[in-house]
Amino acid sequence: MVLMNLRGVKESVLSLLPIFIAFIVMHVWLVGYAILSRAPELPSIVGHAVREVHASSHSLGMLAVAVIFFRAYSLGGGTYTGIEAVSNGLPILREPRAETGKRTMIYMAVSLAFVAGGILLGYLLLNVEAEAGKTLNAVMFERLAANWHVFGWQVGPWIITFALLTEGALLFVAAQTGFVDGPRVLATMATDRWLPRRFANLSARLVTQDGVITMGLAATLLLIGTEAKVDLLVVLYAINVFVTFTLSQLGMTTHWWLERKTEKRWLRRLTINGVGTIFTATILMITLTLKFHDGGWVTVVITGGLISLCFQVRRHYERVSKAIVQLEADILPKLYAVKKLEPAKRDQDAPTAAILVSGYNGLGLATLIALTQLFNGEFRNVVFIGVGEVDAALLKGPEEVQELEKRMAEDLNEYCQFAVDLGLHPELRAGLAPDVVVELRRLCLEVAHEFPQVVFFAGKLIFSSEVEGFIGRFLHNHTSVEIQNWLQLYGYSLVILPIRVGAGSMAIPPTSQAL
Repeated sequence: MVLMNLRGVKESVLSLLPIFIAFIVMHVWLVGYAILSRAPELPSIVGHAVREVHASSHSLGMLAVAVIFFRAYSLGGGTYTGIEAVSNGLPILREPRAETGKRTMIYMAVSLAFVAGGILLGYLLLNVEAEAGKTLNAVMFERLAANWHVFGWQVGPWIITFALLTEGALLFVAAQTGFVDGPRVLATMATDRWLPRRFANLSARLVTQDGVITMGLAATLLLIGTEAKVDLLVVLYAINVFVTFTLSQLGMTTHWWLERKTEKRWLRRLTINGVGTIFTATILMITLTLKFHDGGWVTVVITGGLISLCFQVRRHYERVSKAIVQLEADILPKLYAVKKLEPAKRDQDAPTAAILVSGYNGLGLATLIALTQLFNGEFRNVVFIGVGEVDAALLKGPEEVQELEKRMAEDLNEYCQFAVDLGLHPELRAGLAPDVVVELRRLCLEVAHEFPQVVFFAGKLIFSSEVEGFIGRFLHNHTSVEIQNWLQLYGYSLVILPIRVGAGSMAIPPTSQAL
């Protein structure tokens, strides 16, 4: 699954399509035959089921019957994950996405309702009961098709075997929803700074590679930790899947409440999602209570630990953002206070400083000021090199990519204006790419060929001990170090200027320390 998804979503889905088609064909045929062949028995079967429910409610009580129903429903609630997968994967659907999503939802709802409902009716019509070593579907198919013959050949066992193989293969297909939507959810959380930023990065095949690998590693660890015990895994799955259902329904309920002044049918939609929230939350609480000692506590520990980790990551990024904002606030007065000099004229053979920046921020400004302080009058030209990172959040359409390109150009122009005031001749080189390092390499070589006496510079934030640490280092890309090592192979130098933040004020070290 990991290898397939690293090649891309479209390739992985197309390779699994025959399995899905085979499953649908076999189950529509067999379930449809079971219902149609026993259709006259339906009224008596339904009447008998209703009488059993009444008898159970009188002997056990309606509350006990409801608990049994909700528990069974929760363990089979994975049927809805296909619909949830469509909603999570909406950004990667074909345009128009909303209409494509609606059609896909209808197809999913109809097929799931027929197969799941038809199988349950088949159990009742064929009086299917549990047998050791067999699934209920295997028992039903045996009673239905075990004696089928075609031209004297017994084909029943072959049909049964193939139908069961499609079911096993479909579980493999079902795992694909996790590999399609899991990395996208991780990427969205990373964009909002709840997870390390690298989860939003795209590979050369426009795949969130780190997310796919993480999903594979997590699945492997779960299988090893639980010794692949199906009962435990089903409990883990049922609890977490209804956590996501409840959060999704609650989110939509909140959305319609906030939109009540502009949406005409807000009450109807809020009612639907509100009922869904109550329904899924009730199932979640019942399942968690009944199965807490049978593995439910493991889910609480794993999910709770992940949530705690997300809050720690978020807190770290917020600290860093505040430090960078403060750094910009400290730098700007110094830049505006600088006496404006006559800008130098362009001279390709003159000493040139190329500064790697990641948009307009305090780090880029601090690097520019550090350059002028440490190498006063040494450089005549300055080239600002920036690459806009096309991540998972920008794969919604060309408008987002164009906006990023425009914003990157505006940011570099801001630097150029300050460089003019400092008496330098400024130029900019901008690019867009899913892999920032690769694009930076290309732009750096272009600048090096154009300006023979170029020296590259990049700023590096040095945090206080409470912010840095191992986790802090893991949460940040080390692009400048990668570019430095790569440029050395071509005989060029990149000077990393450390800028300390988080200690009360910005500090630029002396030249000896910087070099």
